[in-house]
Amino acid sequence: MLFNSFEFVVFLPVVFLLYWFVFRSRKWQNLFIVIVSYIFYGWWDWRFLFLIAFTTLCSFFSGLTIEKYEGRRSIQRFISGVNILLNLVILGTFKYYNFFMSSLTELLAIFDIQLGWTAVNIILPVGISFYTFQALSYSIDVYKHKLRATHDIVAFFAFVSFFPQLVAGPIERATNLLPQFLKSRSFDYEKAVDGCRQMLWGFFKKIVVADNCATIVDTIWANYSECSGFTLLIGAFLFTIQIYCDFSGYSDIAIGCSRLFGISLMRNFNFPYFSRNIAEFWRRWHISLTTWFRDYIYFPLGGSRCSMGKVIRNTFVVFLVSGLWHGANWTYIVWGLYHGLMMGAFMLIGWNKKYPQVVAYNKMFPSAIECVQMVVTFFLVLLGWIIFRADNLSQALDYMNHMFSVSLLDFHYIFYTKKIFLFILILLVGEWLQRNKQHALQFSVNGIFRNRIVRYAVYAILLVLMILFVGKAETFIYFQF
Repeated sequence: MLFNSFEFVVFLPVVFLLYWFVFRSRKWQNLFIVIVSYIFYGWWDWRFLFLIAFTTLCSFFSGLTIEKYEGRRSIQRFISGVNILLNLVILGTFKYYNFFMSSLTELLAIFDIQLGWTAVNIILPVGISFYTFQALSYSIDVYKHKLRATHDIVAFFAFVSFFPQLVAGPIERATNLLPQFLKSRSFDYEKAVDGCRQMLWGFFKKIVVADNCATIVDTIWANYSECSGFTLLIGAFLFTIQIYCDFSGYSDIAIGCSRLFGISLMRNFNFPYFSRNIAEFWRRWHISLTTWFRDYIYFPLGGSRCSMGKVIRNTFVVFLVSGLWHGANWTYIVWGLYHGLMMGAFMLIGWNKKYPQVVAYNKMFPSAIECVQMVVTFFLVLLGWIIFRADNLSQALDYMNHMFSVSLLDFHYIFYTKKIFLFILILLVGEWLQRNKQHALQFSVNGIFRNRIVRYAVYAILLVLMILFVGKAETFIYFQF
């Protein structure tokens, strides 16, 4: 089921009313969450409900078994390893089998060895990377004694399958989300209202900005060999905006929706396009995934507590895995290594921890240097998104070759539309003014937004834009990951 669908418009209020007014106890609410989450996921393809249930059961019973053998670390390590391997084999089979086999076939063909492999038509389950990593975090944290194993199987199923963030995150940690299903919850009006605001902003980003960008981006990519360099630059710019609004829009809707049910999810985006270098960008982009890799891959490899050479190695491993996590295509791997190369450079010069504060902190406008830093960082990210968006590496290089041609100075834009740039301007102004907040509509009691009329005017404008300028309904980009 899609957030931007009529079914969800009916689904959400019905679930909300039943959750608070019929299923009032914690246990019944948890059971209800599991049922509606499986309906939400099964709306796409009910057959894959068995897969998510199997993943959930594996992690649940591995936690119990690890607890049973407390003090016997070799057995605990074996159980944890088996659970990790089993989940990764499932993920790898559905997501990477054809990719690895085709790559192996091409490699062996160089040495005149014919593998005789044919592609298998495998349907990729929506959100499998997200819920697999979430379930794995539980068993790993139990093994590391960061969390006690839970005996409440219904609460655990609710933790893995919680519908707002099931298919595209945030990738929650068991240490944050699971305890919320193990205690009673009460309705919080202020939290619910703020959740609705965040959902409104998320829908605006998805429906108005991302989906309208998608129409232009798809047209440009379908005809990129016939476009001027300037048109291709515009296309790359619009995709950079599209993928941010599409993914962060989903996260805003998921986080806001969760707050309606008394559940707090971790922040997933922190206005990343206002970053002053690549290191800051990765502290602000897809936070739930980057911190997952940090805690479960980077730190176990030694993190920053080793020689600079090993630190660079650890960084490259993380970005290699990050690229591979996004999909079975060499474009994702090269995209990950591209960012790993830049991160490694910043680590060498010691700039990876610069800028802990938001840009132009306690100021309205950035300095000239900050403007240049943000533009350069944005452009570097934009180049990476060209690789990410391409069907293959050859197409990515061809796109860039056409873009960086003499026609880059030909400012005639053949797919010109003014309204999309107005939508992007509204997006950037709104997020710039609220860059110290959790989301763009988190209004405080101070400033211009303390006036109720002003706040309601903002809501009305966004709703009108969503009605009048709704883009072609697009599935969320990160569903494929």
